[in-house]
Amino acid sequence: MSNSSVFSSLKDISAAYSATLNKIPEEQFQLTPPAGGWSYSEVYSHIFDMSILSLKEVENCIKGDGKVKATAFIVKVILFFGSFPPRAKYKVPKVLLGRERKISKIAAADFIKRFLEQLHLVYSQLHLADPLIKTRHPRLGYLNAEQWFRFIEIHLKHHLKQLKRIEKSF
Repeated sequence: MSNSSVFSSLKDISAAYSATLNKIPEEQFQLTPPAGGWSYSEVYSHIFDMSILSLKEVENCIKGDGKVKATAFIVKVILFFGSFPPRAKYKVPKVLLGRERKISKIAAADFIKRFLEQLHLVYSQLHLADPLIKTRHPRLGYLNAEQWFRFIEIHLKHHLKQLKRIEKSF
């Protein structure tokens, strides 16, 4: 998938998050779902916090602040197919635990806005990245700038499914 296609997809997915945010009743946004797990609020906090952190890794790769390392084959497969293996449940890596928190709908909308601003900035420089320079993802290992960019798309899509599960549980 080309960088321009991923960029377009990221904007579309962000619009879907915004549309979903607008439909969620204020009183449900911070409630833990009856089935357990994260609230809508915690999902928005997690996904846009992690997406902004991932964009910083793209920037690090663009600046050359990384290493020449191999990307694991399974990670290349995930990036190629554009999704995590089906029915797989993932836990937040220990190093990132506790970053998710309950936020307001206004804070969630602001997170989306900041993500989109940084996304446009990073995308405009993505072509400058050396594909050999990679930084470490806590679960997937070493990714270059384009791989980080694709990961953001996959991660955002993955959590859209989580929002649908939360909606069904209410």
